[in-house]
Amino acid sequence: MASSSSAPNLWVLLGLSLAGILLMTKKLKKAAKVDFGAFVQRFQLLPPPQPAPPKAPHPLTALTFAVSDLFDINGFVTGFGNPDWERTHEAASQTSPVVSALVDGGATCVGKTVVDEMSFGVSGENRHYGTPTNFVAPARIPGGSCSGAAVAVAAKLVDFSLGVDTVGGVRQPAGHCGIFGFRPSYGAVSHLGIIPISTSFDTVGWFAMDPSVLHRVGQVLLQGQFAVQRNPRNVIVADDCFQLSKIPIQRLTQVVIRSTENLFGKQVLKHEKLSDYIASRVPSLKAFDSNKSNGDPKFSSLRSLASIMQLLRRHEFSHNHFEWINTVKPTLDPLISAQVQEKLELADKDINNFVAVKNELRSALNALLKDDGVLVIPTVCSPPPKLGSKELSSEDYLITEFSLTALASISGCCQVVIPLGLYENYPVSVSLMAKHGGDRFLLDTLKTMHASLLHKLADEAGKSKTSNDVSKEAAAEIAKEKGNAAFKAKNFQKAIGFYTDAIKLNSTTATYFNNRAAAYLELGSFIQAEADCTKAIDLDKKNVKAYLRRGTAREMLGYYKEAIEDFRYALVLEPTNKRAAVTADRLTKYFQ
Repeated sequence: MASSSSAPNLWVLLGLSLAGILLMTKKLKKAAKVDFGAFVQRFQLLPPPQPAPPKAPHPLTALTFAVSDLFDINGFVTGFGNPDWERTHEAASQTSPVVSALVDGGATCVGKTVVDEMSFGVSGENRHYGTPTNFVAPARIPGGSCSGAAVAVAAKLVDFSLGVDTVGGVRQPAGHCGIFGFRPSYGAVSHLGIIPISTSFDTVGWFAMDPSVLHRVGQVLLQGQFAVQRNPRNVIVADDCFQLSKIPIQRLTQVVIRSTENLFGKQVLKHEKLSDYIASRVPSLKAFDSNKSNGDPKFSSLRSLASIMQLLRRHEFSHNHFEWINTVKPTLDPLISAQVQEKLELADKDINNFVAVKNELRSALNALLKDDGVLVIPTVCSPPPKLGSKELSSEDYLITEFSLTALASISGCCQVVIPLGLYENYPVSVSLMAKHGGDRFLLDTLKTMHASLLHKLADEAGKSKTSNDVSKEAAAEIAKEKGNAAFKAKNFQKAIGFYTDAIKLNSTTATYFNNRAAAYLELGSFIQAEADCTKAIDLDKKNVKAYLRRGTAREMLGYYKEAIEDFRYALVLEPTNKRAAVTADRLTKYFQ
């Protein structure tokens, strides 16, 4: 009897062992993807100590950021998205001034992120380092070239990140990943310490989930002090640009139009056929606009700008890197290889024409927008294509997308990407442009309009099935902001009510649970606070505040061992956190 019963038990044990192995394998795979493939290298650049009172703290205190693998960091090789480049270049001897300025401003740099190979693609896919996972639409491209920087922000691994926008390297991934992105005016931020791609277009830009963070970074990186805030007197909707989009025009423009009317009055709003305006104000474009409209003459000037941008980028890239490519003969993605392995030489006449187009386009847009106008355009023409899609190699796809990004790239004007939630489960956004040099005005305008945009998104709830999820997200953000106001007023019970409303509308955001936990702690409701922190950590494993608050709740409940573990893990995530260090040491001394 004993031998006959032991065989089934053996199979049960074997089955349990195999199940355990499979479970561990899944956990390891999950751990390997914890950063969604955004990073190529992790490190820390810590800010200087805070100045003693009464001096103000550093403007970026407590923020973390990542940089695209195009920025020099002292002691690290700048990889340029290609292992052959990394292998054949020395480590940087100094850090990019832009990165140093942010660290000196109080932010902590935590690593470098993936870029398209040699920063020349638009998909964000990199066969050497892997493709960062689009946090909102995992089966779709994150957009390039600074895909890792966008994903790091979208996945809330950092508060903001740096990229280089040449032909859309910040704007396109911001649009595809559903986050804010800013391309400043050409020359407004130092180019030193970055690998040049196309020096006529290269611009240091940045990503954030929160417009206030985008604004704070701008205060550090843009030269001089922010002037007195001005409201726009002209908000110009480029109607023909929205006809290029595969997203219904009303879905993109309605919220912006209603928000503008609500904030600034209907008289501020104007409409423009931008392609016609450019054709009439940029005479040098006539040399390029034949056969570029794909059979539709009304888009001729926009598509001509896209073609010019492509040619000039290839020409300047060749001058910067062809010698290295020809000498090393690196392994390159076939789509990129076809564009960069043959040196493109342009005649002086063509280059002079390109320069004339750039100057005339900047003058035309500056005249249209003046000092207090913004232009509303789509960020991208279509939802993010599927990973590996043949569409990405289509000339028509590139020309159509570049018809929008070329406006700021060629003119040098500034542009900000504003996420507007989801449409059919894919991120959608619009962009605002201001004249060259209008960076502070544009960031101020975004800051002014953001709350109104959220309210208008919430007003759309129930009007269409496709916008319902977007409206719920917006309504949840509004409830959270009301909760924050109540918390600051020390009305903690009221704050809990607002945070609960936010959770009911969107139960997948860690911040709502974390904020409610803070209110529960103030009221001494430690069991509820612990439960909310645990939920927040389940949603966001990197949430330092959730570990600190759960540690506090557990200490008050007498769970000292678990509290010590929370404070120690908070230190792993944020080694300079004094509160975590002091509390962990105190609890360890008395209870271990």
